[in-house]
Amino acid sequence: MEALVPILLLCHSVHSLPEFSVPEISSFKEWMMTHSKDYGSDEYDHRLRTFTQNKRKIDVHNSGKHSFQMGLNQFSDMTFGEFKTLYLLQKPQNCSATRGNHQTKAGPYPKSLDWRKLGNYVTPVKNQGGCGSCWTFSTTGCLESAIAIKGGKLLTLAEQQLVDCAKNFKNFGCAGGLPSQAFEYIKYNHGLELENDYPYEAKDGLCRFQPSKAAAFVKEVVNITEYDEAGMLDAVARLNPISFAFEVTDDFLQYKEGVYSNPKCDTTPDKVNHAVLAVGYGESNGTKYWIVKNSWGPLWGINGYFYIERGKNMCGLAACASYPIPQL
Repeated sequence: MEALVPILLLCHSVHSLPEFSVPEISSFKEWMMTHSKDYGSDEYDHRLRTFTQNKRKIDVHNSGKHSFQMGLNQFSDMTFGEFKTLYLLQKPQNCSATRGNHQTKAGPYPKSLDWRKLGNYVTPVKNQGGCGSCWTFSTTGCLESAIAIKGGKLLTLAEQQLVDCAKNFKNFGCAGGLPSQAFEYIKYNHGLELENDYPYEAKDGLCRFQPSKAAAFVKEVVNITEYDEAGMLDAVARLNPISFAFEVTDDFLQYKEGVYSNPKCDTTPDKVNHAVLAVGYGESNGTKYWIVKNSWGPLWGINGYFYIERGKNMCGLAACASYPIPQL
C-alpha cells in the first residue's frame, strides 16, 4: 500500500490540498523536469492538484477497455477550462456547408492510405502555442500538401499572416477561424507568404503581408457537403489531405495512442472548436479511423498525430471539411 505524505512535509504551502502519495508527488516533479516547469508557491499548489487529478483520470481510463490510451503530456498541469481559453476556438464557427462543391467520384479506394508515406507531401508537425490559431495550421498544412502533390515542391507556409490578415473573412486571429474562410482569404488576397518570411509569433499582430513575397496561391476553395464523410474519404483517397474541424473535449487533451472515440461529444457544426488535417485513413481490428495531423507539437499524441474513429461523424468531424485547389 502506498505511503501517504503528510501535507506539512511539502516545501510549498498547500493549505487545504488533499493528500498525495509519494509516487504522485515524484511523478509531478519528474514531469516538471521533463517539461522545464517552474512555479511560484501558490501556482505550485494549483498545478500539483490539477496534475494529480489528470493523472488519476488517465490511470482509471487506461485500466478500462477503451479504443485509445491516455498519457501525460505538456498539458497535464492544466484544467480543461484553462486549456480551452488558450488553445481552442473562442468564437462560434458558422462552418455549415450544406451544399458543398466537392464532386465525389466512384471508388474503389485503397483500404488504407497515408500521404506521409506516398512522397514528400506533408510538412513536419508544428506547434500553435497558447493561441487559438489551429485553423491557420490546418489551412497551411492542407495547402502545403496540395501544392506538393500537384506541383512537386513542399513549401512551409505562414500561419502568422493568416492570424494577422484574414480577419475580413470572418476569422478572428487567436480567437479562432475556419480553414475554408482562410482559403478564401488566400484566394482573394492573391497569395500567402512562406513561414521564413512571415514567422509565427503565437499572438495577434498587425498585418504586414508583402505581395512580392507571396509564394502560395489558391485557385478555388472546395467545401465538402455537411456530414458527407464519404466525400471526405473520396477527397483524401483521390486528391490530397483535407482540413476539418471537430469538438475537443477534456479526455482528448491526454490522448496518447489508439483510435479516439467519444460517445458524449457533440456532432453539429456550431460546437466544433478545433481544426486539424486529415492526412490519411486506415482500419484496426474492425474500427475505421482517420490519420490526423494536429498542431500541438510533436511531443503530443503519436508524434503530434492522432487517430479518430471514421464513418460516424465523430465529434462533428464531418460538419465542415474543406480543401483548396492551388494555383500553380
